[in-house]
Amino acid sequence: MALTGPSTAAPGQHCQPDRSPAGRLSTVLAALSVSPLLRLAALRYAVPSGTESRTGCDACGEPIGLTGPWPALAPVGRCGRCRARVGPPPGTVEVAALAAVVLLVLVGPAGGALPALAWWLGWTIPAVLVDLAVHRLPDRLTLPAAAGTWLLLGAAALAYAEPAPWLRAVAAGTGLALLFATSTLLLGRRGFGLGDAKLALSVGALLGWCGWSVVVLGLLLAFGLSALVSIGLLAARRARWSTHLPFGPFLLLGTVGALLLVT
Repeated sequence: MALTGPSTAAPGQHCQPDRSPAGRLSTVLAALSVSPLLRLAALRYAVPSGTESRTGCDACGEPIGLTGPWPALAPVGRCGRCRARVGPPPGTVEVAALAAVVLLVLVGPAGGALPALAWWLGWTIPAVLVDLAVHRLPDRLTLPAAAGTWLLLGAAALAYAEPAPWLRAVAAGTGLALLFATSTLLLGRRGFGLGDAKLALSVGALLGWCGWSVVVLGLLLAFGLSALVSIGLLAARRARWSTHLPFGPFLLLGTVGALLLVT
């Protein structure tokens, strides 16, 4: 797997998750330790475009931050004062964080481009939760995701003295972002949003690091999942042909799916 760089381990050894009780416990603890940060980011930026970031409970105005009150950033997602629901639905952030940690365990050991994947997940998960809530991908989440991913992939290329994967990652990220941005300019609301184009900077880089065929695979998975969900919503009469679905979640799932399939 190109994401992990050279390794002397037996084939497939690093692709197996740690199934010991200690390994399972560490996975759960890692997910729980980062979930408050992810929940806070999703809560802050899940506001309409042009609106100031949320700093407290919409119902009573109680400030929300890492110093408290903790119920707002706990899995229950409730205000510590009035008990109104704030942020993403209960448990969703924690499940996403646990899935991200499991993904990192499945992909391989720390090293190579794995830090870039961890960085990307840390910013993209809350960005996708915001996209699901208000149909926007905020720059404060997508741009750091792209910048950190490119820098960490560059560091991995320097460490292994192999510039080709990083150059391919840069080309893939730039090309995919331009493709999405062009659709916005040509098709307006019928095309992708500029937020999708900015997320594509990091998506294309991660997939491009592994190879051009992985870029194609990731896009096929993203568009395929989007089509399946659209058909399902139309059949259930929960959407119309004019309904605009957020594409960020499908980019996340397509990227993760492609990386797992080539691991």
